[in-house]
Amino acid sequence: MIQTRLHNSDTKLVFRVPARIIWCSALFMGVLASVPKILQLHITFTELAVDSSVAFLFTLFVWYFNIYSLPKYSNSQFKNRFFNLRLLYSLLLGVGLMLLLVIMHQLLFPHYHFQSMIMMYEFRGVLINLTIYMFLHLLYQSYQTQLIGMELERVKSDQLGAQYELLKQQVNPHFLFNSLNTLKSMVEIGDPHSVDFILKLSDFYRFTLENRKQDVIPLSEELSILHAYMFLLKARFEDGIDLSDEIDITSVPIFIPPFTLQLLVENCIKHNVVSFEHPLKIRLYIKRDKLIIENKLQLKKTAQISTAMGLENINQRYLHLAQNQIEVEKSQHLFTVKLPLIYEYHNHRR
Repeated sequence: MIQTRLHNSDTKLVFRVPARIIWCSALFMGVLASVPKILQLHITFTELAVDSSVAFLFTLFVWYFNIYSLPKYSNSQFKNRFFNLRLLYSLLLGVGLMLLLVIMHQLLFPHYHFQSMIMMYEFRGVLINLTIYMFLHLLYQSYQTQLIGMELERVKSDQLGAQYELLKQQVNPHFLFNSLNTLKSMVEIGDPHSVDFILKLSDFYRFTLENRKQDVIPLSEELSILHAYMFLLKARFEDGIDLSDEIDITSVPIFIPPFTLQLLVENCIKHNVVSFEHPLKIRLYIKRDKLIIENKLQLKKTAQISTAMGLENINQRYLHLAQNQIEVEKSQHLFTVKLPLIYEYHNHRR
């Protein structure tokens, strides 16, 4: 295997030309060079061998020279002047080599008159050199294009990975201060559920610490996080919020990016009225390979203009993990988000 090393910023990339291509092409040129004399019908075996060996040895040399004269670095500037100079050097060296081969064969076989055929040998050598040079040039350029494509894909992948890590960091709960204020109020009035609230708050943040580095977690764990979160919300809003969980966890494993449901519920509370007079009803169910969460639409009159950052966050996570987008639907009375079901995720680590 003939190769030349191309160094990329942090990896070594190798451009290779299979040895069988070099040797087979050299043999082919050797046979092709002897065809004209074979057609003359009065050629001897020695003449045939001599003619073929000249073309064979010349072709081998041209291959090796052109391969090892390739730029050694993948980020070299491939300007026309550079390639024209390299072609000129290759042709000049080829002319000299062909002359040397003819002289050597003349010395080995003095009874053959190679001098009278020197121009024919040189012309043949130039054609062989040009053919190999152009083939190798096109092959090398194609390889360079592939390297650029691979590098772009690597950079794109690194960027997506960095963006995804940033997205995961943005999902961490932001309601700690509200929860502590709720706990303070419960303690002040001697609410008997204060201890349960503390335990659920502890569970919720334990879930956060355990799963914040995971790409996905089982849906059953995500539901545990959601119910712990809902307990904290119920302590704050009481009957002003209600979650209808209609999901039946089957034997088929389903995965979900951690804190997705918590983020969607948080989004519902942010934009809708939550009160005893107008309870916010949230429904969670699975239908047609979609995990669906919908809420009764009762927008706040003084609500800030939505930037949709939370939904975009979730959508980007699904694009990164499952190459699929979420669906958002809004009607007069309902706001619905449909999440694609993830049945397998090979990089899921526990």
